Amino acid sequence: MPQPQDKTAAALIRAGLRLPQLRLLLAIADIGQISGAAAQVGMTQPAASRLLAELERTAGAPLFDRHPRGVVLTQAGALLARRARSALRDIATAFAEVDMLASGAGGVVRIGTVTGPGLELVLPLIRDMRVTYPEIEFDVTVDTSDMLAEALFAHRIDFYIGRVLANVNPRDVIVRHIGPEPIALLVRKDHPLLRKTNLTLQDTLAHDWVMQAPGGLLRRAVEAYLLRHDLPPPSRTLSTSSLLLTLGIISDTNVVAPVARSVADVLVSPGRINGDLRILDVAGDMAVDPYGLVSLRDAAPTPAVARIMTLLEDRIRNRAARPG
Repeated sequence: MPQPQDKTAAALIRAGLRLPQLRLLLAIADIGQISGAAAQVGMTQPAASRLLAELERTAGAPLFDRHPRGVVLTQAGALLARRARSALRDIATAFAEVDMLASGAGGVVRIGTVTGPGLELVLPLIRDMRVTYPEIEFDVTVDTSDMLAEALFAHRIDFYIGRVLANVNPRDVIVRHIGPEPIALLVRKDHPLLRKTNLTLQDTLAHDWVMQAPGGLLRRAVEAYLLRHDLPPPSRTLSTSSLLLTLGIISDTNVVAPVARSVADVLVSPGRINGDLRILDVAGDMAVDPYGLVSLRDAAPTPAVARIMTLLEDRIRNRAARPG
């Protein structure tokens, strides 16, 4: 009793299956003549006949019938041609995707960012990239600089926008300087401080504050600013790193919340996330230490990552060049 032939992909390749055979089969399906099909794929008719004979041996079945006016695919030939057309299309698509990856027009880019630059720089960039480079997939992590640095060294992100802390060896990273991050004091729209004339920073200390946990960069910047102005830190504070919780507390109570200015600008814009918040007109020069775009010195970026980093650097330069 004859044994069934092994028709796995590896066995077919070992048996001599080749792409030119499939291309020739498709040409015959389209043209109906061996001579015309051979000319279309760029070979002689004897070479075409030889390839077809090899393909029939590999398939183990007749693939076409000869007629006075040409050749017609058998049922087996038509089935193989249909599958071959799909396979060649998939191969062409795969090579197109490889080209896209190599050019930086596709791939995955893993960005880390602190909240302010995330809204000011990363979000607008991603919005534009959905139009110009829709095949690039973004994975964005929003966290504090210390957690982002840890993720960078663990290779969980490709780069981050934040600060390089003292425990990071500067020889291990490349930093593109961006600038200081302004801080704004955020309150609800009916807060009593908004009705006070000649408002001072000291006036805000009569109210509860909601801030980062002790040791957080933004909190340290606020406390240092108060100290430079001979003021004590707030006596009543709620500590949280959650922006969502902070917004909920601001909306329901008379707390004062220092947040990145870029975040505050979004929150107070009419029709945006929450138009019921306001920025206090005080301490306009309060800011966190300068931050930058941080990447590993010894890690070569993929083409997609390099493209996005270049576009971010362009936007950073354009922002620095704007007056005011």
